[in-house]
Amino acid sequence: MSVPVVLVAGFLGAGKTTLVNALLRDPGGRRIAALVNDFGAIDVDADLLGLSNDGVVSLRNGCICCSLQGDLMRSLTRLLRRDPAPDAIVIETSGAADPAEIVRQLLDPVIFAATPLETVVTVVDARHLADRPDLFEDGLWRAQVAGGDLCVLAKTDLVDASDLARVRADLARHKPPRLTFDAPALPAADLLFSGEGRPPEGRAPARLPRLAAAADLFESVSFTAQRPLSLPRFQAAVGRLAPRLLRAKGFVTFDHQPDRPMLFQLVGTRATLVPTAVTGDLAARLVLIARAGDLDRDRAAAWLDAAVGPGDEARSG
Repeated sequence: MSVPVVLVAGFLGAGKTTLVNALLRDPGGRRIAALVNDFGAIDVDADLLGLSNDGVVSLRNGCICCSLQGDLMRSLTRLLRRDPAPDAIVIETSGAADPAEIVRQLLDPVIFAATPLETVVTVVDARHLADRPDLFEDGLWRAQVAGGDLCVLAKTDLVDASDLARVRADLARHKPPRLTFDAPALPAADLLFSGEGRPPEGRAPARLPRLAAAADLFESVSFTAQRPLSLPRFQAAVGRLAPRLLRAKGFVTFDHQPDRPMLFQLVGTRATLVPTAVTGDLAARLVLIARAGDLDRDRAAAWLDAAVGPGDEARSG
């Protein structure tokens, strides 16, 4: 079973560790492990108290785990060998890191098979940008923002209304507003991991339970099909849906290779299709996540219906 990865990037002091703490404190029922800064591995469970900047985790049970030595692959391998193994992994990069190189490593087929990259989230410091508007032209800052599937705007409470409006407008030149969230409003684990693991065989992914609690911010739509889809028509549907979506994930088979199930993921503007060993009675089961009001359910269903082979009865909800 593969273990999904979320990569957290951003300038030093932007608020990356605060976001990682939010994931660890409210993991959505997952057991999360974290690789922090220089890929020092830390063990995490649901009763985490806090995470310090030097990679030390303090747990209520008194266990303290310090950073481990080694590169990314070795650290990931050690985490996967733990008993129990984590359900998910969060990697916090150094503030001086361009996430592109780490993304390249994580997309290596061998690594991706064991630890598929789910989301790259870049934390942006609103206070820093208000004080230093020249930062918008900094090459590393721009690379970090460009490398994120989503951006989290932190420290908005430290900026007055006029400065914050200017920061948002300037940031919109680099990242679409639909892909930018204020840190306090982000239901972190549910949006970044987009689900509760693999759905049971033969059953469509359900509405994410914690997203329902934030229905004023997000909505989700599920889609299933009994017959394989046409790859070109599916790609066309995804192309139409992508500008309206934050995330999409699920399993799908195509009519040219009906015996080769694929895992589909879309986050921000990045989409992947990779083979998977997951099988089931349905040829497709997908969940789409968007900001509330951004997704026309009937139109989304019609676009996906058009990708299904003749004679199928698709289902969306």
